[in-house]
Amino acid sequence: MLPVMILSFGYLIVRQMLDLMVLVVRGERSKEVEILVLWHQVAVLRRQVHRPDLEPVDRAVLAALSRLLPRPRWSAFFVTPATVLRWHRRLVAATWTYPRRSPGRPAVRAEVRDLVLRLARENPTWGCRRIRGELVGLGYRIAASTVWAILTKAGVDPAPRRGGSTWTQFLTAQAKGILACDFLHVDTIGLSRIYVLFLMEIATRRVHILGATTNPTGAWVAQQARNLMMDLGQQAGRFRFLIRDRDRKYTNVFDEVFTAEGIDILRTPPGATGC
Repeated sequence: MLPVMILSFGYLIVRQMLDLMVLVVRGERSKEVEILVLWHQVAVLRRQVHRPDLEPVDRAVLAALSRLLPRPRWSAFFVTPATVLRWHRRLVAATWTYPRRSPGRPAVRAEVRDLVLRLARENPTWGCRRIRGELVGLGYRIAASTVWAILTKAGVDPAPRRGGSTWTQFLTAQAKGILACDFLHVDTIGLSRIYVLFLMEIATRRVHILGATTNPTGAWVAQQARNLMMDLGQQAGRFRFLIRDRDRKYTNVFDEVFTAEGIDILRTPPGATGC
């Protein structure tokens, strides 16, 4: 099916090019008359057909021609610029569709969930790790993250405070010394994906764009970190922590660039979203 579509698309492109060559050879008056005829035919078709049924090849031809026509002349199309952009988004989504992941962990049994909530209710000073330890002693193999999820869903504090500052107060006090880095990507009209490495100062929300590339390697990422340290200079001493995920592109060399400046690396838990 795909080779047939490619041949059809190639045939249409060649035909369009030949038509353009014929227009160039013809006289100016002949071209103007032909354009008027085509415009009138399009107007008639618009009155008769509310929504034309376009094939994938038709969308490809219109999208390609839209790149050659100035935006003020787009009234010649019977589709809007937003429609062409929607076609591009769908094509990008189809190109970068990944296979569905296998199901995760099995659901927690109701008796285990009830036991977690009972222990939390009867022992209000216990956190999720203490409850998990008690469950293991009773013969229930369960992760601390699962206990945390059960308590959070039930509206119970998974890590009750026994005094001191709250978590919000701690973050507010430490925000000036925290950095976070991650990747974002941009899909071009040619379906190539550009990866952008950025770093954020948590306190001020100031974002540093470290670099952009279509092939982010560990060596490239480490070099962007060196460039950042050179730009910050003495200001790098203001920061104490860097939060990053567990992407393999963050190599030991990348971490050493920050630890050499006294900045500790904090990795997010597996499966957690980026900053």
